[in-house]
Amino acid sequence: MTESDPERTAVLSGCPMHADPTPIHDHTFAADPDAVYAELREQGPLASVELAPGVPATLVLDHETALSVLRDPETFPKDSRAWQREAPADSPVVAMMMYRDNVLFQDGPAHARLRQAITDSLSRVDSVTLRRYVTESAESLIRDFGPNGKADLLTEYARVLPLLVLNRLFGSPAELTTRMVEAMTALWDGFDTERANRELVQCIAELIALRRQHPAFDITSWLLAHEADLDDEEMVQQLVVFMGAGAEPVQNLITNALRLWLSDDRFAGDLSGGRLPVEDAIDEVLWKQPPLANYAITFPTRDVELAGRLLPADQPVVIGIAAANTDPALQATRRDGNRAHLAWSAGPHTCPARGTARLIASVAIETILDTLPDMDLAVPDHELEWRPGPFHRALTALPVHFPPVQETDSRDETPGESGRWSDRPAHTSWIPPDTTSTPKRAGSVTKAPRRALNYLGEWLLGR
Repeated sequence: MTESDPERTAVLSGCPMHADPTPIHDHTFAADPDAVYAELREQGPLASVELAPGVPATLVLDHETALSVLRDPETFPKDSRAWQREAPADSPVVAMMMYRDNVLFQDGPAHARLRQAITDSLSRVDSVTLRRYVTESAESLIRDFGPNGKADLLTEYARVLPLLVLNRLFGSPAELTTRMVEAMTALWDGFDTERANRELVQCIAELIALRRQHPAFDITSWLLAHEADLDDEEMVQQLVVFMGAGAEPVQNLITNALRLWLSDDRFAGDLSGGRLPVEDAIDEVLWKQPPLANYAITFPTRDVELAGRLLPADQPVVIGIAAANTDPALQATRRDGNRAHLAWSAGPHTCPARGTARLIASVAIETILDTLPDMDLAVPDHELEWRPGPFHRALTALPVHFPPVQETDSRDETPGESGRWSDRPAHTSWIPPDTTSTPKRAGSVTKAPRRALNYLGEWLLGR
């Protein structure tokens, strides 16, 4: 703000947006985000928050304002490069917000081209085969811990199951999947993010090289063959967002839903009697405990007035997905069965894989509820701990106990191997020749040293 901007000065004068920003990255926020949202609503539809030390942002708190932002990419674009030039280079959130040449950070024709390649590839995944593969994988995991009579459903079930599915969907070898997941978890938690980002890119580059040489019936191969003609750099960045969206959020959706059902009599009672569909229970989680609580970040390129506030150019505008979903004004008119929540975002950037994510989560939940109907939390609900961080809503563990289940069959070597994805070609004719990229020479990447496999890798490899 300058002295030559008296109108802008007047708008900002006395504005609570310019009080000290409220941290949404610490343990206080993680322990009770609803209380923080209630306090922030005193500022109005928008609030000044801190995503990490030294990283201010504007959080959108109500549903109507959130939709106006998500549906206006011209005013609220996704390109973060101007912000990134001024952001603290060592900030733990930079890796999650830095510009990448993928569908998440593009708008307009560039976004449409990349999104079409993704939706065409996803359309080739056969839902019947996917459901069978998820069911068999879930049953195999349950056989591992069933005889123990106890388990951590986060680390032994909800975290592993989506990764087994990703392994199959993207044609990734087991050791490569394990390395990618370790890197993605570090990025979400803001731990050693520079190294984690390098490792993730390296792993995906290896997967792309493998599938260029040996194409198969998987999303990686279909993206490579798509008429959008993605080059190696574009391929890497599309798979970064694909893997990131397919691992952490789905893991948290499964975990948060299981925690709700084990702690809330409304769900536990109905589900044990088979009266409440799992899909309806998943929606309850997506409304109130969405896996991505604050995201869908945009970066206005100029000062923008929104809901009576003047937002500074290039500063992040973050959609408070959980806050908007629980907006008191919206709750007063919401009816049961309404799926107008923002857990999948809205507008041009609505999640293209939401159907796949719902299927994985619902099958995972149905399978374990059917197999372990007498499962209970091993600790009181209020003793469960939540991981700090500005973006996700994620538990650190979900310990349960149940009557031991006798192990019967040995684990299948490759769950669902008999099924195949659709082999029909994905064809679109909307891309004009002048907007289609030409292959670029991929930059050299130093191969990271191989590390010892964790539990997931050992499971995948049958060790």
